[in-house]
Amino acid sequence: MAEQPWRPTRAQLEEARGRPVPAVIGPGLRVVFCGINPSLYSAAVGHHFARPGNRFWAALHGAGFTERQLSPFEDAQLLAGGLGCTNLVEGATARADELTPAELREGAAHMAERLRPFRPAWLAVLGVGAYRVAFDRPHAELGPQPDRLNGTATWVLPNPSGLNASYQLPALVERFATLREAAGRPRVPALEKPTG
Repeated sequence: MAEQPWRPTRAQLEEARGRPVPAVIGPGLRVVFCGINPSLYSAAVGHHFARPGNRFWAALHGAGFTERQLSPFEDAQLLAGGLGCTNLVEGATARADELTPAELREGAAHMAERLRPFRPAWLAVLGVGAYRVAFDRPHAELGPQPDRLNGTATWVLPNPSGLNASYQLPALVERFATLREAAGRPRVPALEKPTG
């Protein structure tokens, strides 16, 4: 895994409140992973799932989506493997539970339009609680969902945040691997070597 170039200061974290992290997205993707919203850490450094303790990158690799574990600072390399990242709500907060139900529903309402130009096969929402509220599916469980967004199928995965103690890494890997198999994508070819 590539080394992290720098760590934001407390002041930089506070300045990142409300800031978005640009989506890593393009045409023809198999899966776009959708976080709830960026952490202050991710917004400060400008990369997805960057907060220390987040297990997204380890779960992605363990499930076979990537040949090696990428650093958050390599998130643009996901595109080479037919993958992408976005967020349900664009503005950063210290914790996802700071978001209101209205903000989650608004994010879901706009997601179809955000995906329309790219038409990925799957949108994988990371967090069943947020999905239930955002998509008005109070009884949704993990796995494939009935919702389609302009032809994009939806899937719910556990939130990989280190704050989600309900899922340890092996269970996350298993859930991510189920999506990889459903998406019909074998293990990806070697990605670029880390730089620096």
